Amino acid sequence: MADTPDPEALKALEAKIQAARKTQDPKPRKQSKYEKASQAWRMVIELVVGMVMGMGIGFGLDSLFGTLPIFLILFSLLGFGAGIRVMMRTATELQEQKADAGDSEAGNVTARQGTKIEG
Repeated sequence: MADTPDPEALKALEAKIQAARKTQDPKPRKQSKYEKASQAWRMVIELVVGMVMGMGIGFGLDSLFGTLPIFLILFSLLGFGAGIRVMMRTATELQEQKADAGDSEAGNVTARQGTKIEG
């Protein structure tokens, strides 16, 4: 009877489906060297800005109170610590973005492999 599908027709249909998926699936986007350099500069700038702000606050407090450069040293170290903390937060954010992009691509592959035509 007609309960069993034709294996040749199923193979032809599977080939058509695979060809259609290849034309519709986006290519995985690779990170350019300029984008990587931009991320590195972002992290360097975050560190430098933290230090400069700490030094500025320390210098301002030293000149206001007329003290030795104790506040300059103290706030320079605090600014350095804050810069490191912001850099680490940025690195975590970039890793999460990369993992999310990898998960979505892996999900597409799993979804594509999971679809089977059963008779």
